[in-house]
Amino acid sequence: MKILRFDNDRVGVLKNEDTVVDVTDVVEGSGSISPQGVMEELIGNFDGYRPRFEGLAVSEPGVPLDGVKLLPPIPRPSRCLAAFSNYLDTPDRKREEVPEEFFYKDPDLVGPEGVIQLSDLPGVVVHQPEAELAYVIGKGGRDISVEDALDHVFGYMGFLDISARGLTRRTQLIPKGQATYAVCGPWVATRDEIPDPHNLQVRSWVNGEARQDYSTEHMAVRIPQQIAWLSRFINLHPGDVIATGTYHIGLGPLNDGDVVEIEVERIGRARFYARGGGAPRLAEFRPGFTPVERPAGGMSRV
Repeated sequence: MKILRFDNDRVGVLKNEDTVVDVTDVVEGSGSISPQGVMEELIGNFDGYRPRFEGLAVSEPGVPLDGVKLLPPIPRPSRCLAAFSNYLDTPDRKREEVPEEFFYKDPDLVGPEGVIQLSDLPGVVVHQPEAELAYVIGKGGRDISVEDALDHVFGYMGFLDISARGLTRRTQLIPKGQATYAVCGPWVATRDEIPDPHNLQVRSWVNGEARQDYSTEHMAVRIPQQIAWLSRFINLHPGDVIATGTYHIGLGPLNDGDVVEIEVERIGRARFYARGGGAPRLAEFRPGFTPVERPAGGMSRV
């Protein structure tokens, strides 16, 4: 099942890939709790809601997909995390060389047709959109075992990790954690729709020009290991969003006026618009390979 949000914070299911059936009123508390609260209620109790959603998808005609305004499928998770450098994207890179590490993304997620507001900061040589697979936690917990980890996944969606390159900072707050730098959509495909999340093709385009095109089979730290590692240190909650990292081949610049698209196999395709950022920044930059000048004092000032 593909679950989406649309128009005035309505919740829908996708029918026949081109029709939206509104299921908002089925969710307990809809109309009185926050949009994120509605999604957390739905996710945390999905086994109970699913039969009712399926019934509505059969009985209701719905409305055309191209006639609704899609919203971020998860509006504001309690946390949005992204895996650090998590792909075997060079011939000599080995799994044992890849650290388990994550950084925070801004939780006010940008949804389909939304705007990415690029900052104009000294020291930034280029902005790059990293196309990724993300998963949504369905059942929270601590100290989750690798064997049980996928049972804690609600579903999957496309994700763009917008990255400002060239800065030296102690954390990823400025390079990757700014407002509108966490982009997702078009909807959440529930776990049963994705038999193997490590066998999906991820593609991106900027202004119609192909950029990234890779398989999640190259993911170093796999999703069960990610969940097990994270839950050693933090409580995971229903609705948390975790992006799995990217394959860096194909990255390129993103500037004012550009249109960026992402497609994840078996999930869907979404489009977004870049604004701001000052004069175009066109530098070629490959993370981990392109040298970055270390500023006086050891940290770029912004």
